[in-house]
Amino acid sequence: MINQSTIAALRAMKLTAMADELEAQFVDQTTYSQLGFEDRLGLLVDAEWNRRKSNKLLRFIRNARFAEPGATIEGIEYHDDRKLDKAQILRLASCQYIEDGHHIILKGASGNGKTYLSNALGNAACRKFKSVRYIRMPELLDDLNVAKGCGTFRKTIKSYQKVELLILDEWLIRTLEPQEAYDLLEIVETRCKEGSIIFCTQYEMEGWYERINPDPDNDSPISEAIMDRIIHNAYDIRIGGKISMRERRSFKASSKSGASHG
Repeated sequence: MINQSTIAALRAMKLTAMADELEAQFVDQTTYSQLGFEDRLGLLVDAEWNRRKSNKLLRFIRNARFAEPGATIEGIEYHDDRKLDKAQILRLASCQYIEDGHHIILKGASGNGKTYLSNALGNAACRKFKSVRYIRMPELLDDLNVAKGCGTFRKTIKSYQKVELLILDEWLIRTLEPQEAYDLLEIVETRCKEGSIIFCTQYEMEGWYERINPDPDNDSPISEAIMDRIIHNAYDIRIGGKISMRERRSFKASSKSGASHG
């Protein structure tokens, strides 16, 4: 009775992992009776600590809203034609670039795995319990426009400013309106002082100016301001590939299917 009331009390206090561990100790008393009080207590505390860390990690990953939540550094494919530097990717996975306030620019054709790589780096940041947010640029612009209509623009801007790593997919997929460029400058400006951004884009940096500034006949100080805050403080990574990652995965899937039917 005392044992069960103790387990019930632990569950009532939401110490579920500790309760499960204690229950396991009661079931296997032959083994655990050989351990001292401090050892058994240590096992209870470790179980609860690990559960909470695991739940915290899941919460960080969920809040990041990744397009590919299962993307991991270990899952990156280093085919020769992709020309990825594995040592560089592993260094970036340490997240020191976030500590140093640097950005990452992932460039490559559509389907070459920019989203997966960015999400894998984001997942690595989550595992170090850094706050991450992934969003496609069209969705970000829509989000800011809706916030203006709802009167929550400043609050929305701050939500993108405060995360430690912001991942912007489909960066400059279309040219910007003047107000959109100004709104992005507000986000980028803050992240130059604290936090980092990963940009996923199909476009070379030489073409960014015109896509940020929709009026190429007139110089844009906002375009210059945005580019100056990004380009000179970023790791520039080009992802090659004669075959897109979608094609590779499709080929793998068909090969496995063929083997299973062979």
